[in-house]
Amino acid sequence: MSEPLPTTGRPGGALVTRIRNVRHWRTGEALDLVIADGRIVEDSARTPDRVVDAAAAIAAPGLVDLHVHLREPGQSAKETIESGCRAAAAGGFTAIACMPNTQPVLDSPAWVEWVRHRAAGAACRVHPIGAVTVGQEGKQLTEFLALQAAGAVALSDDGRPIESAAIMRQALEYGRHAGLPIVCHEEDLTLRADGTMNEGFTATRLGLRGIPSAAESVMVRRDVELAELTGGRVHFAHLSCAASFAALRDAHARGLAVTGETCPHYWMLTDEAVADYDTRAKMNPPLRSEADREATLAAIADGTVDCFTTDHAPHTEEEKRQPFDRAPFGIVGLETALGLTLTGLVRPGHLSLERALERWTDAPRRVFRLPEVSLEPGSPADLVLIDPDLEWTVDASAFQSRGRSTPFEGWRLTGRAIATFVAGAPTFRLAGTAAEALV
Repeated sequence: MSEPLPTTGRPGGALVTRIRNVRHWRTGEALDLVIADGRIVEDSARTPDRVVDAAAAIAAPGLVDLHVHLREPGQSAKETIESGCRAAAAGGFTAIACMPNTQPVLDSPAWVEWVRHRAAGAACRVHPIGAVTVGQEGKQLTEFLALQAAGAVALSDDGRPIESAAIMRQALEYGRHAGLPIVCHEEDLTLRADGTMNEGFTATRLGLRGIPSAAESVMVRRDVELAELTGGRVHFAHLSCAASFAALRDAHARGLAVTGETCPHYWMLTDEAVADYDTRAKMNPPLRSEADREATLAAIADGTVDCFTTDHAPHTEEEKRQPFDRAPFGIVGLETALGLTLTGLVRPGHLSLERALERWTDAPRRVFRLPEVSLEPGSPADLVLIDPDLEWTVDASAFQSRGRSTPFEGWRLTGRAIATFVAGAPTFRLAGTAAEALV
């Protein structure tokens, strides 16, 4: 369990704020929220320092993304902790967990502490994920207990699979002792080889080397078995194909300590998005077939998918402008996630608004055992105001993130965060809405 959420230390967090006429995200009930000293409180007799009438907006606990690449230390041309947190706040997120594949790798307590110190006072809470193996080389385990004591909330070699089953077994055993989940980037590198997109008709037509979905699913199956053997906690990152969801569904049925996530691009797109060698649609795992997209939607609807993440992975524009087979894997997602959720899942009827928001709020907090956040008095005032009917057009040039690579450029989406609060302080206000009254 991570430490309790601090409620002060961000500018404006000590002011009294009254948010009027919002709707509760679960009940739809109209309510006024009062925030004082960084917490939601009973109606206060103190005169509010700021008042906003948020009629028609929905109030919910702040969104949480368990899979973000902030690129610091070492890759600040792609993203910084500051810019990544601004992007998160603009997307309605109040907490993110950052992956350790930085330069240097977050494989020591000192670097985990460095990230936490760097993120102090940022627009979003940052929970570091430590590396499973030294240098993410898959050979020697890191000091799990020391990483946990330094503030790591999980362990992962994300970006690289743990190829050795023996190392994975040890990681799960030590992770259980440290109380930390192992977050798995599942990929058989011998099956991936030098593939650059999903194996199938589109790859053949474009003359690009394909990556079969089995490169993911065979590793998922392996680690389901290892979870049963060890009793360790496994969390599957960015699942993308039908066979992987079947394995996760089986793990749930067997009562194993196994959870899994998927991302908006897997329920919105197929490998046809790569049709013109568009590197904005190049990510790993790659966009899959229509059958896999439908399997993603089915796994979301039946509860197989435990939570949603973005796999926000920014790169420089110069890197992404390279020929398709040389451009890096990765897209940005923090600022489009909520709109894609409401547009692609809620409006078509795949999920109710409540269930969709739950996958971005309570569910990820349960998966990583983060402190609970609610709209009840006494809770830290980490919350988001959402206009579910606001139509907007994705414009990457306006992103807070340094990354601009999104396959959703120019898409018309419905639903957006209009204000985000961390410890009672507004960390994002959308221009042209009632949230502009927040100062």
